[in-house]
Amino acid sequence: MMVTREEIARALEQVKLPASGQSLTASGRLSDILVNGDKVMVTIAIDATEAAAMEPVRAAAQSAIGGVPGVGQALVSLTADRPSTPGPGSGGMRPPPSTQPHVAAGRPSQAPSPKVATIPGVRHVIAVASGKGGVGKSTTACNLALALAANGQKVGILDADIYGPSLPKLFGLHGKPRVVSGRTLAPLEGYGVKVMSIGFMVEEETPMIWRGPMVMSAITQMLREVAWGELDVLVVDMPPGTGDAQLTMAQATPLAGAVIVSTPQDLALIDARRGVAMFRKTEVPILGIVENMSYFIAPDTGNRYDIFGHGGARKEATRLGVPFLGEVPLDMALRERSDSGRPIVATDPSSPHSLVYRDIARQVWASLSGTGDVTIKQPPAIVIE
Repeated sequence: MMVTREEIARALEQVKLPASGQSLTASGRLSDILVNGDKVMVTIAIDATEAAAMEPVRAAAQSAIGGVPGVGQALVSLTADRPSTPGPGSGGMRPPPSTQPHVAAGRPSQAPSPKVATIPGVRHVIAVASGKGGVGKSTTACNLALALAANGQKVGILDADIYGPSLPKLFGLHGKPRVVSGRTLAPLEGYGVKVMSIGFMVEEETPMIWRGPMVMSAITQMLREVAWGELDVLVVDMPPGTGDAQLTMAQATPLAGAVIVSTPQDLALIDARRGVAMFRKTEVPILGIVENMSYFIAPDTGNRYDIFGHGGARKEATRLGVPFLGEVPLDMALRERSDSGRPIVATDPSSPHSLVYRDIARQVWASLSGTGDVTIKQPPAIVIE
């Protein structure tokens, strides 16, 4: 039975706001109603101070949606990510304050960072990020997670790239996560690593036409409503870029550090600088920079070609005062194994590429655990105009 947005809106008309008695549908607080098969996702805009008072409304909305014939799963979240536009009689709620750090006169904000709750059982959460797409961020995140596991750590990986989830294909995983209890899902497992992605819950060709609050709601649920168990490291494959979703993710997640992925050429390095600046503004340590597609060795002649230039990321790391983690060559075997769901670290552990990823993982773990000689230099924050 096909579920329609109109049916969901009618069901939410029965949910009333506690102060005014106005229906949730008429309040102007609802995001777009997203229906994907038998799954329905909605967010409710609130002021940050209303979280406790609005929790019964959230629960009532979720119950109302769950009662609509044809609905198999209802996901309702509260968000203060955007100003709400309440209708008349909504109690005069003021728009929530912006979560963006304020930068004035070319100087970073001095406002303290909000405290972020940890994820039970997870020791360290790290982000793998890039200032732009197409630099191999997801492939790097996948193989870094596998390399950490190969080095002896308990590892999970979260695909936070909602618009372009790649981890199901990279790990060769199919199927939907099972419900453990309530809203908590069990992650899938690939090559000894726990994996969660929105790609497990939507069809491969389904476009994710979601606004920012919906993206953050989905990421938050995958972070905190997944039975991760005991992990040494949870790797987060971040969305590319440095927009609102990425900034909010950096602020709302207990990140222990970030790995920046770039290719050697100047165009990619410009965006890598923006990525470094974003994490520094949110007081997230930079664990280092990886130069991906660093060079190419022709398999027939053995000649080396610097297709995208070479050494740019190393120089940029030196200039920014952050660790340079290593060079990953451009290679057909790496691409073929990634496309076929057989990541190279897991399926060819003695290859040169796997050894590079293992060394990157060693440096990252040394920085996180304080057990090695790898240090994290943190010069003053850079503000990119």
